[in-house]
Amino acid sequence: MKKILLMFVLIALSTGCDTKEKPSSIDPIKWEEREVTKGKLPDSLESGKSYLSIYSQIFSLTEHKTHNLTVMVSLRNTSDTDTIYMDTARYYDTHGKRIHDYFKNTIYLAPLETLEIVIDEMDTAGGTGGNFIFDWKIPRSSPEPLFEAVMSSTTSQQGLSFITEAKRID
Repeated sequence: MKKILLMFVLIALSTGCDTKEKPSSIDPIKWEEREVTKGKLPDSLESGKSYLSIYSQIFSLTEHKTHNLTVMVSLRNTSDTDTIYMDTARYYDTHGKRIHDYFKNTIYLAPLETLEIVIDEMDTAGGTGGNFIFDWKIPRSSPEPLFEAVMSSTTSQQGLSFITEAKRID
């Protein structure tokens, strides 16, 4: 009986101390599978550009202490009939330095489809003033896409969440 109990304790300790990072519960987007070749884009598309502010960190107590946040950026096609096209999703830090381009070629979003970009809570590259620029194309009769960010954290005994919405800049 002691051997069984000891074996049970050892198994529990070895599985309970696993510090490897768990894979994301969100399926990673394979951007290259969503690419549209230039020749296959409809002829009469309206172009636009949107700016989205995000916060991978916020100040806490003073300007010398920050609190990390998980960021979920939603790219939403608000049309229930038309496919829309995204040329770029560029991520910048507080100082305007480009951090990441999420895709190299134009991609599509089907009617009412949403794609997410998740920035891990431990990824603080964007800082307290990170932002995205989105270049997009839509059929002339379609509503504009919607870009939102949800920032959240549930560390310690405190839960925190808020959203930002993009603004069209061109």
